[in-house]
Amino acid sequence: MTDAPPRPAPLSEPERRRLTTSDGVDLDTALLRGDSSGTAAVVLANGFTGTWRNPGTKRVARHLLGIADVMTFDFRGHRESGGLCTVGNLEVHDVEAVVAHLRERGYTRIATVGFSMGAAVVVRHAAMFGGVRAVVAVSGPSMWYYRGSRRMRLLHFGVERPVGRWFLRVARKVRVIDTDWDPVPPDPTELAPRVSPAPLLVVHGDADAYFPVEHAHRLHDAAREPKELWIEPGMGHAERAVTPECAARVAQWLQPSLAPAEPAP
Repeated sequence: MTDAPPRPAPLSEPERRRLTTSDGVDLDTALLRGDSSGTAAVVLANGFTGTWRNPGTKRVARHLLGIADVMTFDFRGHRESGGLCTVGNLEVHDVEAVVAHLRERGYTRIATVGFSMGAAVVVRHAAMFGGVRAVVAVSGPSMWYYRGSRRMRLLHFGVERPVGRWFLRVARKVRVIDTDWDPVPPDPTELAPRVSPAPLLVVHGDADAYFPVEHAHRLHDAAREPKELWIEPGMGHAERAVTPECAARVAQWLQPSLAPAEPAP
């Protein structure tokens, strides 16, 4: 880690682009350009019902722009993206479409940062596809079908019941599948060991109303080195709970992984 965190950068006008995933879903994406050399990029993956337009996402992006360009997007089934949300399963193809697009544009050093559902997705993506320099999982679940908190019981009601899916579609602009997973995909803890050799940072708040800190410990314990765990005092859930100070430290943590390779002597 470097001595001082990068300073936040002003947000540029987002470069909007439609991408198509390998399974044919149309994604709404936004590329923000920072002060990097032009070959480093960070992919930001929002939580369930989140969007690249969220103030919390933009706040994190401002700090990351000090070290890299930032590309964020709306997952399938969210707002102007096509398809249906599968709540963490097929969304790995969304992240891979964004990463592949960045590679096509000449970015050679790419990291992923995910929040809540997005945290599960970036862990699974790194394990299944590889090719990223570092992974940050913020407020992520360690297992599927967790119902141990009131917020998660409400979320499951929204996903599993017709009236809940209607509410998500009308109030949150999220369209969710109405079928069960078949087969059930490996959960983040099962795939965490395969993130290595990319470093994994697990960030979790001790005031998270969705997933208690045990989820962070399980995910971190399952992963191989290099890995790091931050339990943030007083922090709530996902992108909206990430403070500017925490976002700056995440950028600082990512910076070595995104730095150009030292020239050979």
